[in-house]
Order: sequence, then structure tokens, then C-alpha cells
Amino acid sequence: MIQMDRAPRLVATDLDGTVVRSDETVSPRTMSALKRLAAAGVILVGATGRGPRLLELCRNDVPSADFLVLGQGAFVYECRYDDTVVQLADRSVEGEVLHQALRLIEAEVGPVRALAEPADPARHITGDPMPDWPWTAVTLETAPRDLAFTGPMVKGYFVSDEYTGPELLVAAKDVIDPKLVTVTESGVGMLEVCPVGVTKAAGIQVVLDKFGIDWSDVLVFGDATNDLSMMEAAGHSVAMPNGHPWVQAAATEIAPAGNNDDGVAQYLEALLELL
Repeated sequence: MIQMDRAPRLVATDLDGTVVRSDETVSPRTMSALKRLAAAGVILVGATGRGPRLLELCRNDVPSADFLVLGQGAFVYECRYDDTVVQLADRSVEGEVLHQALRLIEAEVGPVRALAEPADPARHITGDPMPDWPWTAVTLETAPRDLAFTGPMVKGYFVSDEYTGPELLVAAKDVIDPKLVTVTESGVGMLEVCPVGVTKAAGIQVVLDKFGIDWSDVLVFGDATNDLSMMEAAGHSVAMPNGHPWVQAAATEIAPAGNNDDGVAQYLEALLELL
């Protein structure tokens, strides 16, 4: 199962759909495997599309993580053993830029529902009604777009009733200049529109630069198209069997089981036997 020829210096894992199960929990077995990995001296990074307002939830899901990369790579935090958190990166995009991207996308695919996530955590995520919003712990507020898309933003969320998330991503890439914004999607049917150059790989690069680690010494786990940047950059990448076909095609190998059956833990347990 393990195809690596040497131990990694850094392991980065996606959260939702990878180590987080469908019931929104992380199993004791996965928690234990991640803890053992960190104890072996491997730097552990949690990399997620979740925004900074979900920082504490991320810390609870992967408490062994030395670093957390949030907001698709826009925010990087060093998590200290004394429970302090040090922010290493903070990227935002102006709401009007997101609104401009929204207009371009709607001109291509027709009407979408859109939300803007403010960089200021005191402001709610705001915009069109979103009845199928997947993160119930995050409060939404309905408001006209000219008010919602105002000020510095973490990112925008666009949903189409006619296109799946990956289909909307392909359509958006046809009309969006990458010098305007970066577009991605995280497997929940939404296009996510982020600051220019923001990817999970870019966020992990902040950690690599801190320690002088090369991507050839990195192992990553992921399942959705927003994981492609780190899957393609890493020396070794493992896709979840429940993951998107694009991610599986980009990976070095496939995990032995899905997120609901401790696939990452199973892989790491075998890896730890080799360390």
C-alpha cells in the first residue's frame, strides 16, 4: 500500500471529506494516528477551505496540527502547544472585485445565488438566500448584493441550480481572468472565489519556507478539486476513494478507505511502521 521511498518531513491533510467524517466528526483512530505522526517529528498541517471564523472548529478537528491553512490558503496559523495561535498569512479581496467576477459568471451561466464572507469576523456572511447552506454553525444574513459585496472579503460563494460545483468551476475559468480572482470548489456544490494566487499549495508554501522544506518531502491527503494545487505540488499525494476523479487522477496513490472508514489513519498507521 505504501509507495513512498522515504519518510515525509511534512504532511498536509484536507479536513472535510478526508479526515472529517460525514457526521462532521473525526474518529478517535484518526486523531490517534495524527498525534503519533506529530510525535514522530513530522510537521502536520491541516489545509481547508473553511474560513478563519471556523479556526477553533479546525483546531478541535485536528488538535495535533502544528499549522492550519484556512480559506483555501489565504490564512495560515501556527498553533502553539500553549494554546496560542500566531497568524503567518492573511489575504483578502475587495468585495467589488468579487461582485465583478459574479457579473462575469452570471453572464456566462445565468443566475446564481451568491454570498460574500467578510474578512471582519464581526460581520456575518451575507448575500442571497441560501437554503441549502452546508455549515449550520455559521450564521448567514440576507442583504442586497451592493451591500453584501462591500469591504475586504475572505471569499465569495456562488451556487447554480443548473450546474454542479465542478461544472460551474469549468465555466468560471472560461470567463475569469486569473489576475482578477482565483476560482475553486470544495466538493459541496459551490464555486468559491478567492483572492488572486490563493490556493492550498500557496498556503502550505508559507510553512515550507519557514522550515526550508522542499515539496519533494511533502505528503498530502485530499478529496476535492480545491486540493488539486497541493496534490500536484507534493512529492507524494494520496486521494480518497470517495474523492473527485480529477483528484484521484492527480494523486500518486489512493487511500485504502474513505473518510468514514479511517482511510487516512490506515495509511498513516502503515507509514508510521516504516519511520
